[in-house]
Amino acid sequence: MEHQLLTSEILKAAYLVHSNLGPGLLESAYEACLHYELIEKGFMAERQVAMPLVYKQIKLDTGYRIDILVNRLIVVEVKAVESFTDVHIAQMITYLKLSNCKIGLLLNFHVNSLKNGIKRIVY
Repeated sequence: MEHQLLTSEILKAAYLVHSNLGPGLLESAYEACLHYELIEKGFMAERQVAMPLVYKQIKLDTGYRIDILVNRLIVVEVKAVESFTDVHIAQMITYLKLSNCKIGLLLNFHVNSLKNGIKRIVY
């Protein structure tokens, strides 16, 4: 499935979750519900995917975990924060590097309208 179409379907699922739950919950609740919706749509969605860091010949288990990896193509990071910061963007870029994915979606569910909580990052 093309990146743009896949991204669109992920966002549809995120909007559905946000419209049903609204803002104010923990990230883990939104993550679980979004994962459920993506599985229901027939996508290969994996939660809390470990991303080891390889430095030269050493594989370091540093505890990096992607919230949701969809079809091994799109990294989805779920947030419930006032607003995105540079740290969130840097984290996404790191996850894109480690996963060899090109597209990432930062989704902030702690907003009144989800359209104000979406950041697409291309690496």
